[in-house]
Amino acid sequence: MKIYAFIDSQNLNLAIRDQGWELDFKKFRIYLNDKYKVQCAFLFVGYLPGNEALYTTLQKAGYIVVFKPTLEIKGKIKGNVDAELVLHSMIEYKNYDKAIIVSSDGDFHCLIEYLTEQNKLEKVLIPNRHKFSSLLNKFAPYFHYLNYLEKKVGKK
Repeated sequence: MKIYAFIDSQNLNLAIRDQGWELDFKKFRIYLNDKYKVQCAFLFVGYLPGNEALYTTLQKAGYIVVFKPTLEIKGKIKGNVDAELVLHSMIEYKNYDKAIIVSSDGDFHCLIEYLTEQNKLEKVLIPNRHKFSSLLNKFAPYFHYLNYLEKKVGKK
């Protein structure tokens, strides 16, 4: 069975940091492989010039990094990756048997619903069990929470 992961990196990273720890993306990729046998892990990120070393490290860790152009709005960098994640999950649709969505964002409700209806959803990995969109509640049987993985996938 081919399992692909589609990861909203900003949602994942910020939700983990809100809990007082930092994700080690290399360990997380190993976790995805060991726990779910994920063959391809697409990591969606906003592109910032100067972060090329980080992007190379992520690629070497086994991610397929998909970039979104960013904008600076009122001093904040914005790079919403939602559309890219949905689009790539559909571009790759015929290549996987099951998908894992890593995000707690309700904007993915329609994607998760469609994957469920097509029997192609494996899991929704929620970075923080205490903060996720109520729009996702009906998919709770697919949830796996990442709160308790600090020792396994956290930076030391």
